[in-house]
Amino acid sequence: MHVPDGFLDASTSVATGAAAVAGLALALRGARRELDDRTAPMAGLVAAFVFATQMINFPVGAGTSGHLLGGVLAAVLVGPWTAVLCISTVLLVQCLLFADGGITALGTNITLMGLVGVGVGWLVLRLIKAVLPDRLASVTPAAALAALVSVPAAALAFTGLYAVGGEAPIPLGSLATAMVGWHTVIGLGEAVITGLVVSAVLAVRPDLVYGARSALTTRTLELRPSKRAPA
Repeated sequence: MHVPDGFLDASTSVATGAAAVAGLALALRGARRELDDRTAPMAGLVAAFVFATQMINFPVGAGTSGHLLGGVLAAVLVGPWTAVLCISTVLLVQCLLFADGGITALGTNITLMGLVGVGVGWLVLRLIKAVLPDRLASVTPAAALAALVSVPAAALAFTGLYAVGGEAPIPLGSLATAMVGWHTVIGLGEAVITGLVVSAVLAVRPDLVYGARSALTTRTLELRPSKRAPA
């Protein structure tokens, strides 16, 4: 999913760069409402986990590669705005230290994986949770389905950008087939990993899962009478 330098023309790269700057500005404001003493350390752990998973790349043909995004996982655990900051930080480190994605394409990568990936995934998550009962048991399947949709959505957005300002000598049809097709398969893996991680955190510390807060506030406390042995 990392877009290299020269894959898109200058005007498209400038436009996505501007979109990334605007998105990050909004994310910085929104993250203030999400971060607290509990979620701040979790955000660091999420960024480290996403960094590790994104370093595993799968060649998908047509000069492109794919990998897990981690945007939905981050959004469910620490909130959508904080997730955008986590993904953007990971992309910045990968770009500057590991040459994974071009410097001139950094805005494009943040737009695709940070804004589109997280935004579409969070919207799908909210829609699914609106249909399912507001319980902790609904968070895991909603997160998994949202992760499944977010990956090909980001790939489709990249295909649209290439149709507007693509510079590489790759037929649009071949690129679209490779990107959307293979990223749908990658989305299945993302759904499994997201579901497993969210389920594990919910089992231990549901209070740390941002996407489960509404279920926690509506959960009632059940008191049972204690059973004492007869004197």
